[in-house]
Amino acid sequence: MTKSLKNSFICLSLVLFFNTNAQTLESKKEILISDQSKWSERMALSIMKRHPEAWQIDNHPAPKWDYKIGMILTAYEKLYRQTKDPKYFDYIKNYADILIDKNGNFQKFDPQDHNIDFINAGKILFNLYDTTKEEKYLIALKTLRKNFDDYPRTQSGGFWHKKIYPNQMWLDGLYMGEPFYARYTAEYEGGEKLNDVAHQFELLHKHSFDPKTGLYFHAWDESKQMPWANKETGTAPHIWLRALGWYGMALVDALDYFPKNHPKQKELGHYLNELATAVSKYQDPSGLWYQVPNLATREGNYLEASGSSMLVYALAKGAHKGYLPAKFEKVADKGFNGLITKLIKVDANGEIHITQVCASAGLGGNPYRDGSYEYYMSEKIKVDNSHGLGAFLLAAIELDK
Repeated sequence: MTKSLKNSFICLSLVLFFNTNAQTLESKKEILISDQSKWSERMALSIMKRHPEAWQIDNHPAPKWDYKIGMILTAYEKLYRQTKDPKYFDYIKNYADILIDKNGNFQKFDPQDHNIDFINAGKILFNLYDTTKEEKYLIALKTLRKNFDDYPRTQSGGFWHKKIYPNQMWLDGLYMGEPFYARYTAEYEGGEKLNDVAHQFELLHKHSFDPKTGLYFHAWDESKQMPWANKETGTAPHIWLRALGWYGMALVDALDYFPKNHPKQKELGHYLNELATAVSKYQDPSGLWYQVPNLATREGNYLEASGSSMLVYALAKGAHKGYLPAKFEKVADKGFNGLITKLIKVDANGEIHITQVCASAGLGGNPYRDGSYEYYMSEKIKVDNSHGLGAFLLAAIELDK
């Protein structure tokens, strides 16, 4: 090797060495999680460290349009507004760009499947379009909005939870569809469909509300034909914590788009106050709530993270926005303290994890879910399940913790 060639080789090696080390240092810098940061950022960075791409959350093998990831990225959107850190915006945009092509078409998702869960992730598209003005996001928004026009409904006008669950409304579905529907109609249609949004809440208040506890049964079957349904009322047999969380979050998020002079605004505010009063009575001394909240002492019941986080978010936001009296922020604070002392675990490297998350729960289907107490206790309990990650993030951001 000539001296000149040897020197060139050494220079190239040094360049590669320093570039590699710079990238390594940058990578380490990106995943550094300080215990001096707020819980919201610690959780957001922990998620990004484990899942560099948002679609990987819950260890999905391939990208999918997912309601749980939609909830998480809704929280990242709030965190971006709070911190102005572009990495949070990029995390959202990268997810959307993988699943929506340049013409605004969704990949691996057909809106005509009529599954209200699929609407939820669409909430990230409003700000993506407002920020970038990329037409594909507006096209995708319109596709999701159009889905409501021919979406199957109960005879009384409520959206079926899914096409595969005819005549059924679940509390879960209110969060999946109504905040998106309310925002779209408020921003693009002059609010003309707000009565329809409110009607969805009215139906479940009428049919799923339990006057004995002040809480809500998980779901309602208008046909009363499902084996899980009460043959007189059509309601599911039990009250499920996360369903209450979905309902509370749906109310506080949809209310943002109801003007104070709208005839349904006061009604929805009443529902939220009713819920806040009731769940406060069932709050455990730890600050948390049980998987089946009205049966706290029954064998097998446990303090569940996702539903507790959702109620913390709903109560805190309700108090901050004036939908609820200020006293409910104390209930939310107590709940958040319960989460970080009982259910959040911190690794030596600063990465945080949320424990005791019910992986999933529903009604009907195959294998059949009968809505019994034993059923709700039988579902898997996981660490870092996306329901818990997203709800904790929302709660922490709302409380500025």
